[in-house]
Amino acid sequence: MPLTSVIMVSYHTGPVLFRAIDAALASAAEVELCLVDNGNPPEVVAKLQALAAREPRIHFITGHGNVGFSRGCNLGARAAEGQWLLFLNPDSLLPSDAIEKLIDHAARLPRPFMLGARLLDEDGKDQRGCRRALLTPATALIEALHLYPFFPKARLNFNQEAIPQGITPMPAISGAFMFLPREDFWRIDGFDEGYFLHVEDLDLCLRFRRAGGEIYFVPDVVVTHIGGTSKATTTFIEKHKARGFIRYFHVNFAATCSRPLLWLLDGAIGCRALLKIGAAQLKRALSSGHPEN
Repeated sequence: MPLTSVIMVSYHTGPVLFRAIDAALASAAEVELCLVDNGNPPEVVAKLQALAAREPRIHFITGHGNVGFSRGCNLGARAAEGQWLLFLNPDSLLPSDAIEKLIDHAARLPRPFMLGARLLDEDGKDQRGCRRALLTPATALIEALHLYPFFPKARLNFNQEAIPQGITPMPAISGAFMFLPREDFWRIDGFDEGYFLHVEDLDLCLRFRRAGGEIYFVPDVVVTHIGGTSKATTTFIEKHKARGFIRYFHVNFAATCSRPLLWLLDGAIGCRALLKIGAAQLKRALSSGHPEN
């Protein structure tokens, strides 16, 4: 069976990182693990270095600091030797038969293609990001303004819909789990490193489809994505998320959208980020007396 390169980018992931590593290496398919350290405590880095020293399937990439998720993924992909790439969040637990199933599906598909899995949280609930529409100015405004009762077919996330019975074309999937041929990934130059955190997966899906690729949701590959393990603050996350959304619309829709609409989106994105940050700081202040930095 061809080699699959599993790529994990870790930033203060916590103990679940080692569970994710063990699960990936327990795959029934032939794998290597390209583990990118974007920032972990020194004691964790030392433990990862020791693990990599005794496990030849691990390529441990460290010392570059926190360069962002997109660039970290690209660093891992450049170190990869496999025919297949699997971008997997470091808080995701991969079933042992998952890659075998993906390769079996891949054998029946014309290239270029990308596959996503069914992602469940620890309570067994479907996570919304694994089945998505393409993010456009229209879907963004409908979602942000909660207008979907009037535009039910324009929802951004499909997690409320019935699970497809078989492999199904999907406009976009989550960056927590993306499986595709290495050549197809580099054909569109990988992740856009202008995104530091968030939105890079939606951008990749959009560019992939514009380049003639098809994206599929694979319901029989079920992955537990724990989520929320990073120690990054709400301020840090929301700041970069807002920057990512603004970049996404200006890079991908400047030629088709009017400037006033883009400015409206910029304002809405900025207001959302400020509200999220303010709410988090207020909650922290009420609980501990010290606002979040």
